[in-house]
Amino acid sequence: MRTAVVRVNVDPDNVLAPEQLTECMTVLLGSAGNVGVDVVMKDLGAMPAGRREVELLIACTDVDVAKHTAIELCAKAFPTTPVAGVVTFVSRGTDDDAHGVLAGFGLTGEIERTPDHEGFDVVYVTLREDDLEHIPESRIYTALAASLNCEVHLRVV
Repeated sequence: MRTAVVRVNVDPDNVLAPEQLTECMTVLLGSAGNVGVDVVMKDLGAMPAGRREVELLIACTDVDVAKHTAIELCAKAFPTTPVAGVVTFVSRGTDDDAHGVLAGFGLTGEIERTPDHEGFDVVYVTLREDDLEHIPESRIYTALAASLNCEVHLRVV
């Protein structure tokens, strides 16, 4: 399963004092830990107005569910109306990461991983030719190579 990094602006109207932000962050850390969500430690009170954003690490297969979970946790911890921001993913170079990259393009494919003659991973991704009508192969290749950090070969059938 992939790990989403969900960013949430917990003080979009810039109404909380630094002490309140610190107290609320403590509440968030406790409630997030109870449901298996990790929070990236930050001193929100030291952050400038407009940048009071927390990052929650949520194992998920559905980005919308991860966003909903993050907003729900933040709304319980902060007396504001938190706003979800950008969602990215932690990449560990796994086959799940490769499938997640493909899903981001609306694609599915077969993933085969083999070691090369020096023992480094080579990942072969098989895609349908019809799937490449609307998405350049180079974009898919670049996203996979960046996510997997290994040699990638695309096969089109």
